[in-house]
Amino acid sequence: MSLKQQPLVNQPNLWKTFFVFLLPLIATNILQNLSGTINTIFVGQMLGVQAIAAVSVFFPILFCLMAFVIGLSVGATILVGQAWGAQDLEKVYDIVGSTLYLTLIGGTVIAILSVVFAEPILVALGTDPSVLHLSLSFVQWMLASSPLLFIYIVYTSILRGVGDSKTPLLASTITIIVGMIITPVLIAGHFGFPKLGIIAPAIATAIGFFSVLVFLVIYLNKRDHPLKLNMLLIRRIRYQPQLIKAILHLGVPTGIQMVTTSFAGLVIVGLVNKHGANATAAYGAVNQVLNYIQFPALSIAIAASIFAAQAIGAGKSDLLAKVTRTALSMNILFTGSLVILAYLFSKYLMALFITDSHVIDLGQQLLFIVLWSLLFFGASAIFASIMRASGTVTVPMIINIVAIVGIELPCAYYFSEWWGLKGIWYGYAAAFVSLCLMQGLYYQFVWKTKTIKALV
Repeated sequence: MSLKQQPLVNQPNLWKTFFVFLLPLIATNILQNLSGTINTIFVGQMLGVQAIAAVSVFFPILFCLMAFVIGLSVGATILVGQAWGAQDLEKVYDIVGSTLYLTLIGGTVIAILSVVFAEPILVALGTDPSVLHLSLSFVQWMLASSPLLFIYIVYTSILRGVGDSKTPLLASTITIIVGMIITPVLIAGHFGFPKLGIIAPAIATAIGFFSVLVFLVIYLNKRDHPLKLNMLLIRRIRYQPQLIKAILHLGVPTGIQMVTTSFAGLVIVGLVNKHGANATAAYGAVNQVLNYIQFPALSIAIAASIFAAQAIGAGKSDLLAKVTRTALSMNILFTGSLVILAYLFSKYLMALFITDSHVIDLGQQLLFIVLWSLLFFGASAIFASIMRASGTVTVPMIINIVAIVGIELPCAYYFSEWWGLKGIWYGYAAAFVSLCLMQGLYYQFVWKTKTIKALV
């Protein structure tokens, strides 16, 4: 390995190294969110309201699929990080091969079953009969191409595990550019291409992911990247029970957390809807703003997990406290700055999504209630990610579920009964603060007393 390919924790200035690694990671997360927004704009502007309704039905299905693939990515990234920290390239290849095996097998099975049972799934989700035929075509195309999405997410996550956050940013940029060019062309049938209508975004998405995977194969080989796809790596794509068990042990709790969060979101929407259309509109706008502020916090947690995994693999567990402090300071810097800006420009942020002045005022009030608590949300994610890097996954998952089911939902319900719509956002703030306290206390008084050992 060349010096530039050394583990991140071996660099002389941890704060600077963390900062440089983090920036492309934040940019990638923002771009991926923008990609979905751009596709929605194309569909809405070029195909109309019914098409938007048809496409929107796919979101809950996508979330469940993402719970599977992100769980795999989390497990693989931690193990790759530890092996990379130990500078054991053979073990890195074994982990990557096992992860790709799981992804290909699981992704293919999910794709086939989902395509076959797409219509019953859509009916069970209560899809309006007037858009069912549109939804079915779109969903089947999206599900058929989902293995490409899975491989893309897993491989870019693994690249981060060896300290490369720039290549995933480049890959994300390519997928967005390809989508922006191909989607409108296929929707309208420009330049002699067939007019594909509702399935155009799905086909454009598949082409985008296929293109970027081809690009990654060529680009990584040209750069002689440690994770270039060559015969040595391809031969490792096989069933390796011990590694697969370790990946699932780390990844399944993350998937469970995602499903729990999704369930809570549905409950919260139901509570919000009771307060009328203006409340629902404000909820949507506030959540858009909160999502963009949460991206840096979540990115910092991902980076912290990778740095911690590499430190453990390198046998430098004494660096974990320094990694934690660095991540927490980044949370204050990035999340804190965005929170302050959101307070200062809340009216303008709300006006980006809604035009009614009363709803804008309502959105501002809700933002003011919850914005500050995002700092606690970010800190809790960092504590959990550091512990996860050592293989401690069950307790942080349970704490997260307790915060959602035992604090967020009851508080949102009772507070909304007492203080109306604002009470729901008081419930959010209470959950974020409680989650941070519980994760922090467990981290400080239980996890730090344990002996930390590499998992591979």
